[in-house]
Amino acid sequence: INAEYMGTPSECLFFFEMSTVVSVQAGNKTIQVPTGLYIDGIIVASEKTFPTVNPSTGEKICEVFEASPADVDAAVAAAQNAFKTWGFIPSYDRGQYLFKIAQALKERAVEFAYLEALDNGKTAKMAQAADLPLSIRTLEFYAALADKLEGKTYETDLGDFSFTRHEPIGVVGAIIPWNFPLLMLAWKVGPALACGNTLVLKTSEKTPLSALLFAQLCIDVGLPNGVLNIISGYGNPTGAALASHKDVRKIAFTGSTLTGKKIAVMAAESNLKRVTLELGGKSPNIIFDDADLDVAVSSATMGIFFNHGQCCCAGSRIYVQEGIYDAFIKKFTEHAKQIKLGDQFSEDTHQGPQVDDIQFNRIMGYIQSAKDEGVEIACGGNKVGDKGYFIAPTLFSNASEDNKVVKEEIFGPVACALKFKTEEEVIERANRTPYGLAAAIFTKDISRALRVERRLEAGTVWINCYNAFDLRVPFGGYKESGYGREMSTYALESYTQVKAVRVAIAQK
Repeated sequence: INAEYMGTPSECLFFFEMSTVVSVQAGNKTIQVPTGLYIDGIIVASEKTFPTVNPSTGEKICEVFEASPADVDAAVAAAQNAFKTWGFIPSYDRGQYLFKIAQALKERAVEFAYLEALDNGKTAKMAQAADLPLSIRTLEFYAALADKLEGKTYETDLGDFSFTRHEPIGVVGAIIPWNFPLLMLAWKVGPALACGNTLVLKTSEKTPLSALLFAQLCIDVGLPNGVLNIISGYGNPTGAALASHKDVRKIAFTGSTLTGKKIAVMAAESNLKRVTLELGGKSPNIIFDDADLDVAVSSATMGIFFNHGQCCCAGSRIYVQEGIYDAFIKKFTEHAKQIKLGDQFSEDTHQGPQVDDIQFNRIMGYIQSAKDEGVEIACGGNKVGDKGYFIAPTLFSNASEDNKVVKEEIFGPVACALKFKTEEEVIERANRTPYGLAAAIFTKDISRALRVERRLEAGTVWINCYNAFDLRVPFGGYKESGYGREMSTYALESYTQVKAVRVAIAQK
């Protein structure tokens, strides 16, 4: 800031806010993006910055301000102060603020889609077709539910009257991942604010830009100061400071199982705050001999290669019954080879790059380990291009349960096809994993589908489809894929606490 600048306090503040705004080029669009910390209704700078990178080129987009533990303290204090009002205003009014934010996001949807594509690497057309509409609908969905939280009434002993009230928890901390930055923000902001909580949300350091632009929308629509605070930074120290903060009453985290375990420990050791975790997966996709082969192949390719394989529920273990195994491998390989990799803003691109060099090297390391173990490559298995972080859609065939690529979450465009004989066998093998986020079954026999579904240890099971989501249907994991549910009215349970009230009625 220019130390010689003189003016009123509000003018100085405006000058300070504007100093955090940068101009970025996303495809053919120039977008003004705030890069500071959104705390207590304003966007401010901090002492340190970190770079965010275009994964198609590996080049820096801009510098983003990093939140220190002291900045986390300031954000939590702002949220605490805002809760004194926000938690007690009419629930209808909270819903109206969410509707206003959703409308503002709708009006700038193309900008947000292009910014998401630039920062994450997903195609702009996919961000426009999926990420933005789903984010908008999520905010609208919870806006409509804000005034529909209900308790129960009881006629207790002696005719006394009792009832339950679903109340907000207080200050919530949210830590979101980089694979669907804006959508994961909406999954946290929608239910948290609708229920009357205030929120401190940490972006992923890999993809902070869409959340920071979202902060500007909140300012534009007049969301009360401190209700939502958005900060950026690394897991340590920023995420750790939020997860262990004694004035945060709940943490909502989406990310890896390893990090989720650390957050659960920090939450317990600080103030036993409530925790919901949506974590990793190694989802089985089971294809029986009687399945519609074209539908199964199309769904399986989308199930693993959607969003470049960077999905927690990706169908990375494809179990194919022996009668159609060879035919499936042939058709799947043909589909995979038709996927065009390229710049995320090109209309003919199907798959963009992985998010950064760390993720790229991790995936290539898994591919190399499979090669070293002698697993057969049906297609892919290589880097594409001489810049950026592109990996060809990859299928390993004739893999075994002992291979590292079968056991561990890769989070990239890498699938393993495994042959099976019987229903009992595939159920046992499908469940032979510490994860339990999702699964799929392809068969024309609905009795078999429901019989197998009942025994699969997964929070979501798709039958004759994959990656089919609806806001009215909950999503979350079993086992080490986490606990708590996103989406639907089930999510509201994670952002409220139940109070029982008993009223003594005077007896004549």
